Amino acid sequence: MADIVDTAVAAGSFTTLVAAVKAAGLVDTLKGTGPFTVFAPTDDAFAKLPAGTVEGLLQDIPKLTQILTYHVVPGAVMSSDITGAISPATVQGSTLSIDPSNGVKVNNATVVTPDIKADNGVIHVIDTVLIPA
Repeated sequence: MADIVDTAVAAGSFTTLVAAVKAAGLVDTLKGTGPFTVFAPTDDAFAKLPAGTVEGLLQDIPKLTQILTYHVVPGAVMSSDITGAISPATVQGSTLSIDPSNGVKVNNATVVTPDIKADNGVIHVIDTVLIPA
């Protein structure tokens, strides 16, 4: 297997996410020991943001870092671990609302592909970029 970053690169549908992680200086962290659970928005999810949002975030590294770390939960949370609604704390400091009652929803995003295992955690692919309050 590979770490979370290399797994995301190999998948090919996370080029915007990987570019953002690189810009924010989070590559070494996400290649670290972990384990981490990453709710990874696809390129299509980033494309749903208003025009200019991604470019603006790439110019505002503190805000970009807040958004990216909001997608990461310490520990490896597999879909089979989510038997009811949970609110795990993110690396950013806020909590997520995860509800498995009708598919798995993370805040307003839907998990489209769960449980992509990596050496240092797990990736769950989501269809919407999560924005902390």
